[in-house]
Amino acid sequence: MRNKTKKQLQILQQVMQQQNLWQAIPPDQKAFLSTEPFAMDTMEANQWLQWIFIPRMHALLESNSPLPTEIAIVPYVEEALKELEQLEDLLAPIAEIEKLCKNQ
Repeated sequence: MRNKTKKQLQILQQVMQQQNLWQAIPPDQKAFLSTEPFAMDTMEANQWLQWIFIPRMHALLESNSPLPTEIAIVPYVEEALKELEQLEDLLAPIAEIEKLCKNQ
């Protein structure tokens, strides 16, 4: 399960890179201090995925820490990036990660 989760995180990163959602420069440090869900007051959805979600999930996997069992990221990303042409391609690995976490 952990290997499948890691694979889906890699797929998510690849899809983000293919869709030009991956950024070379992180947001300002203040953006990381947000207390809002998904840091929605300081980051775009793709920034949150890249700079917070993916690194935190990798950190949990690498430290053998428990993964969250109740996560619901798809609805937020679906709404926040609804203008994205290939949104389904982006949502697929996120939905798979959610499923893997819920079924662990």
